[in-house]
Amino acid sequence: MKGIILAGGSGTRLHPLTLATSKQLLPIGDKPMIYYPLSVLMLADIRDILIISTPADLPQFQRLFGDGSDYGIHLTYREQPEPNGIAEALLIGAAHIGDDPVALVLGDNIYHGPSLYRILADARAALDGCVLFGYRVGDPSRYAVGETDSAGRLLSVEEKPAHPRSNLALTGLYLYDGTAVDLAKNLRPSARGELEITDLNRRYVESGRAHLVNLGRGFAWLDAGTPESLLQAGHYVHTLQERQGIRIACIEEIALRMGFITGAQCHRLGARIAHSSYGRYVMAVAEELTTAAATAASTAV
Repeated sequence: MKGIILAGGSGTRLHPLTLATSKQLLPIGDKPMIYYPLSVLMLADIRDILIISTPADLPQFQRLFGDGSDYGIHLTYREQPEPNGIAEALLIGAAHIGDDPVALVLGDNIYHGPSLYRILADARAALDGCVLFGYRVGDPSRYAVGETDSAGRLLSVEEKPAHPRSNLALTGLYLYDGTAVDLAKNLRPSARGELEITDLNRRYVESGRAHLVNLGRGFAWLDAGTPESLLQAGHYVHTLQERQGIRIACIEEIALRMGFITGAQCHRLGARIAHSSYGRYVMAVAEELTTAAATAASTAV
């Protein structure tokens, strides 16, 4: 499965914060916003990832991550000159996707909750058409909303309905089979001139091949696209990290735990930024897991 992070747009709801930098490079807690969607793809065991952004912002992402080899992944980059809709990401990334299934995630969406790795693995294994991820909200008329049957099959998808059929908002994470690019090629721009992801999702619904995973209680889904939600996301991350002594969306730790890199490689990544608490955390995790692995190996002998 290939991965795409859509990190484009002009971030107008965050002006003046985003007049000189990408929204997805703004801080959430102790790391740039884009770490969070990248961590989701890595937890889904996706290692070939395309980052799409504006021509002005793309060099900043390249400077941040390089080719991804430090994290045991492969990153490439493509431009989206104008914000012509989420579904356009599939057209821009057509060569990257090929005939493979693809996971598309929005660069300002944050996911955190128990067993996220297992949920993503199960969604990949069950993929037949598309899998979307729903989150219960109190004001569904502000979102795209999914209606399902008892088995989780999507019956309808509505964009900001006046009378929602459910309170499950569709989040910014989409898993598609190998037909997604061809379906996206047949979309027509909406009244606002964009290729709408909701229109693509409706194609899958109409063919009976769309399913919804309800993230349920205990999960957090945050869309950090406004000053208020940016602040809330930062408070959420800071509080959990301080209380639990862990780092949410630490891509170095995820790369190590997923087996993408070794403990020594992880430790070197932390040492590069050892003056920060984040860097020291990465080194400590590398030391802890390396020691645990060595102990387990000696016990097995």
